[in-house]
Amino acid sequence: MLNAHSPAQSLRFLKLIGHDLRWQLLAALAHSDRQVQELARLIDQPQNLVSYHLKRLRSLDLVGERRSAADGRDIYYNLNIEQVRELYFASAAELHPALVETNQGPAEATLRERAKPVRVLFLCTENSARSQMAEGILRHLSHGEVDAFSAGSAPAPVHPNAVRAMAEMGIDISAQVTKSIDAFRGQSFDYIVTVCDRVRETCPSFPDDPQRIHWSFPDPAAVAGDEDARYRSFEQTALQLVTRIRYLLIQIEREKGRIR
Repeated sequence: MLNAHSPAQSLRFLKLIGHDLRWQLLAALAHSDRQVQELARLIDQPQNLVSYHLKRLRSLDLVGERRSAADGRDIYYNLNIEQVRELYFASAAELHPALVETNQGPAEATLRERAKPVRVLFLCTENSARSQMAEGILRHLSHGEVDAFSAGSAPAPVHPNAVRAMAEMGIDISAQVTKSIDAFRGQSFDYIVTVCDRVRETCPSFPDDPQRIHWSFPDPAAVAGDEDARYRSFEQTALQLVTRIRYLLIQIEREKGRIR
């Protein structure tokens, strides 16, 4: 069910996304989290102008920001897909209820029979939490029909809180093991998804020019506090990964034509 929004908010949303430069920024962030200097290069505009329009988009929470774990001076921007989606459909409903797709959504997808499966590799530094959870979630949501893998640049044992958080969601990753990126060198993938800032900067090349996507997630294992607080950080990471991966499946559908 859509949350109630005022006509004024809907109009504000449509004006925000209707601006050519802001639309280009949203389109760039729909593919991958990016730094402001990367966005400036992509859309060929001055960095201060890009920063101004990112601030406008953040005024409705269409775009989020997070300081890089690799270099604290850098900030990664991301598209808040759920917020954009909610405001998009709420605005359509303001015009006519028939414009709202009430029977469709970013649900788990079923992949068609195909000769070559889609292969996705998730990368982080230790391959102990974020990438392990992403691997398990993608395998679960695609019903095992997407070949999901994960690896790290400095592998460490799978974190027990990652296993616990996944089990609470009905996903068993207890049999998954950590792997080095080196184990996958020379293999072909359709998508390489980096889920930490450090590994993005050292990610090696792979054959066949796979799509590279970056999701700027903080390391849940680095959260301070008592055991409950530390575990909640894994829960939150898992929930955010579910949202991102559901939309990744929709992206695979559009780009590969392999989801029905």
